[in-house]
Amino acid sequence: MGKYVLYGGKGGVGKTTCAAASGLKTASQGHRTLLVSTDPAHSLGDVLETDVGSDPTQVQANLWGVEADPEAGQAVYQRIVETLAAEFRSAGLRMTETDVEQLFAAGFVPGSDEVAALEYFLAYDDDGWDRIVFDTAPTGHTLRLLTLPDVLSESLSTATKVQGEVRRLVASARSFVMGPAAFLGNDDEGEIEALRDRMDRVAELLRDERQTDFRVVLLPERLALEETRRLLERLESFDIPVETLIVNRVYETPPTACDQCQERAAAHEATLDRIRRTYPDMDVHVLPDLGAEVSGREGLERLADRLPK
Repeated sequence: MGKYVLYGGKGGVGKTTCAAASGLKTASQGHRTLLVSTDPAHSLGDVLETDVGSDPTQVQANLWGVEADPEAGQAVYQRIVETLAAEFRSAGLRMTETDVEQLFAAGFVPGSDEVAALEYFLAYDDDGWDRIVFDTAPTGHTLRLLTLPDVLSESLSTATKVQGEVRRLVASARSFVMGPAAFLGNDDEGEIEALRDRMDRVAELLRDERQTDFRVVLLPERLALEETRRLLERLESFDIPVETLIVNRVYETPPTACDQCQERAAAHEATLDRIRRTYPDMDVHVLPDLGAEVSGREGLERLADRLPK
């Protein structure tokens, strides 16, 4: 059982519901589980019918929920900008608080929402969780989330080079005045390098099939197949393994169903057959259409029985 499970797909396919049901299933099996919502439009608390904030909130035995706070990502960037500003000031370049705010507003490193989400990969890694389940944002946002470690690594490398050049200039000036003593106490790794190390670690986790299981959620509709194909191709280009497809809201007819209901069920079955033929090596799980938007313990448990471990 991998430690990290991510549910992804287009908006409105039921990712939050699947993630919540998955968390309930894992928790009911005795595993200490954390549910993380990385969607800026959080709905995890609504599905669980409880308040969920930026700190883990216990939902039931062995299950906690948390919603990634974009302000935490902004705080990370703020510290980076302030670190660079301090280096510039040490080199004799005058920077006011307004200058720092403008540098921060310029978006030196993009994606504060995504950084806040990625930080959860490591923030709770050593807190004794058996599994961490992610309810991701719709496809576009999730792709930015998954590419961010590589983008950040490159951007932070540039920032580190700038920082290093400034430090070398300052060190040269100090050594001219102070001699070898000028280099004492300058071995601090710094905020920038620390964040880059964390993002490199997240990139490793995302690509490690022993640790991470990315599950794509889709509806039994023909148009959904094309979007799923594009998503899978993008994930493959990032070397992120996907072995599981969750087909949600599949209509299953009772014996006395009307003709229209039977036609709908037949159309869903035909789409399911096409999905299985298109992705013969994928583990396809089918979730029933329970009618209204699923929330609360009873509805989630009905779905949980159909989900993989």
